[in-house]
Amino acid sequence: MIRLTLLAAAILSATHAMAEQQQPIQKVEIKSSAGGYNPRKDDTASKIVVSSEELKRYGDTSIGDALKRVPGVTVGAGGRDIRMRGLGSGYTQILLNGERVPPGFNIETLSPDSIERIEVIRAASAEFSTQAIAGTINIVLKKSVQTAQREFKLGFGRSSEANNPNGNLILSDKDGNFSYSVNMGGGRFEFDRNSFTDEELINLAGTPLMDRRMLIHDRGHARGLELSPRLNWTLANGDTLTSQSFINRNIFKSTIDRRFDVAVGEAPFYDGVHIINVNKSLHARSDLNWMHKFGEGAKLDAKIGGHRLRNNGTWFESEAHRGAPALQHDVYSGVREWGTSSTGKYSRPVGDDHALAMGWNVGYTERDDWRNQRDLYTSGGRDDKDEGFRASVRRSAFYTQDEWNLSKAWSLYMGLRWEGMETRSSGAGFDPVRNRSSVWSPLAQTLYKLPNGKDQLRAALTRTYKAPQAGTLSGRRFTSTNNSQVDTDWIGNPNLKPELATGFDASYEHYWAEGALFSVAAAARHLNDFTRPNVLLDQSGRWVTTMMNNGSANVRSLDVELKFPLKAVMDNAPALDVRASLSRNWSQVDSVPGPNNRLDQQVPVSAVLGLDYKTPDGIWSLGGSFNYRGAGLVRKDVDRYDWATPGRQLDAYVAWKLDLKTQLRLAGWNLLARDQVSRSTYYTGQGRLSSESTTPGVRFIRLQLETRF
Repeated sequence: MIRLTLLAAAILSATHAMAEQQQPIQKVEIKSSAGGYNPRKDDTASKIVVSSEELKRYGDTSIGDALKRVPGVTVGAGGRDIRMRGLGSGYTQILLNGERVPPGFNIETLSPDSIERIEVIRAASAEFSTQAIAGTINIVLKKSVQTAQREFKLGFGRSSEANNPNGNLILSDKDGNFSYSVNMGGGRFEFDRNSFTDEELINLAGTPLMDRRMLIHDRGHARGLELSPRLNWTLANGDTLTSQSFINRNIFKSTIDRRFDVAVGEAPFYDGVHIINVNKSLHARSDLNWMHKFGEGAKLDAKIGGHRLRNNGTWFESEAHRGAPALQHDVYSGVREWGTSSTGKYSRPVGDDHALAMGWNVGYTERDDWRNQRDLYTSGGRDDKDEGFRASVRRSAFYTQDEWNLSKAWSLYMGLRWEGMETRSSGAGFDPVRNRSSVWSPLAQTLYKLPNGKDQLRAALTRTYKAPQAGTLSGRRFTSTNNSQVDTDWIGNPNLKPELATGFDASYEHYWAEGALFSVAAAARHLNDFTRPNVLLDQSGRWVTTMMNNGSANVRSLDVELKFPLKAVMDNAPALDVRASLSRNWSQVDSVPGPNNRLDQQVPVSAVLGLDYKTPDGIWSLGGSFNYRGAGLVRKDVDRYDWATPGRQLDAYVAWKLDLKTQLRLAGWNLLARDQVSRSTYYTGQGRLSSESTTPGVRFIRLQLETRF
């Protein structure tokens, strides 16, 4: 870590010295940017803003692929595990247009073409929910329409185990006080892949009692459609009215076969599995936004909206014992969720120094979740397991905030937010649950710009939390077939309390030329009522995992970022942009003794190195990005460990402008094609039981045609 920090400092020193040699060029570029507004540099509340152009630079078809290049953000396999400070599982808050996405909605289904920007907010502010111990990622869909636009993209991706054709169409125009924009996209992902899991049991003397491999063959396809219409009106009195909707439809089908190769010991009782899985989902959301301007710069920005989520699944599983059919699972499941919400913000300046604001966020969500299972035994027996689960969530929040310019160089942000939540759940097989919680969050941030106009300091004090989800609070139980310490049942805990965190952030930023930045940011969080999974043996003799509040935890992080155009340090340099970042994270759980007891399998270190180049005539542009995602050993409990290999991913792209309106893009992801290995180990009085899963790495190549008409 010290070496990497010294290396970053050395790079900064060298580039700064070269920049001083080019003093006339540097002066001109600073002046050209001085009049522009830079939210990262000028806002008191700290944030990183990723523009639409940056998101589409590599031709990414998913949000996860784009976010992995953002400093301090790591993304796991499949794009679902998005983390800040190395923490996921609810510690990192994901927002869509400022509101939390519903459980079960996969943001990977969002097309980057429908996004205006992504805001990465390290320190909490009162305007957004403070359920953001690690930070907040706010995905903002496109709203405003400046000029008419018609853009079409058609691409095809291919790897050794999958192919992915997709297309996207954007239509927008403006007529007087009315404007509209429609984004339509769709694609198909077909796959045929293999993976395996090794299970091993070794006694205290070191003798293997079990050594077997589960071979998994998974094939199928996914189809998705997305529609995002936006309508904007400017009324006669100057008010604006915006209707924004989002509809996403996905169908997933797969067939899975599992079998065991046994070297030592015996195969599990059910040694062969054949699964047919079909899942269909529909997510729709619509918002109506009204903005009214009062006198003296005051304005009201209010929004009402609603969402609907529908998910249906069928799961047919045939399990064999010693090669003969023994058990048939027929599972029919579904989710119906709907919700309404209202948000608003009233703001007004007070003199030239204060910007006061207050607002609200209230909502109601109801979720109906069911799972009907029929277990048919070849011996003639039958076991019906019908599970219904209904939950409702009422939430409300009110806040006030003040941004105060103490001087031209020093600004202060103060905020106070109250959030309350009531969760009710009921269903077959467990008692009704009612859980209420509320949190006061005082917040403060400050920005001080040094007299040289290049350097600035930031600091923040925050109070954040993580609320348990409705499904985690219910007493609903999910059973495993081959029950063991590493393949357990799961049951909820209705007595869970929110995790509360007190945090401190500090950073130094150096803007030494237009588009050039060096920053160092440090943060610390102290968590109370830390929640972690506990594995226990219940009265029926089955292994069960449940969540419990268990003591406190501490989290620390350090982020170093450097980016600059080469022309900032060299006269007549090519149009090459350099960007590099390094993030180091630490955590310790007080209730788990010994080393490696990281919170939430925290990513200990991550790094990004990227280069982007454009020819002087603008016809060719190309670039590459290398991402490193650390892993290693994690102690989850006194006798339970997880381990995984680090992730190394190399992406590259080249784009060729055929004419002013048409461009051809070739991109490659995961060019190193490294395998991903993860292991869970459980130590018992008799020895060590481990389960190690391996997913082969594959390269993915994509060719895309982009045209405007």
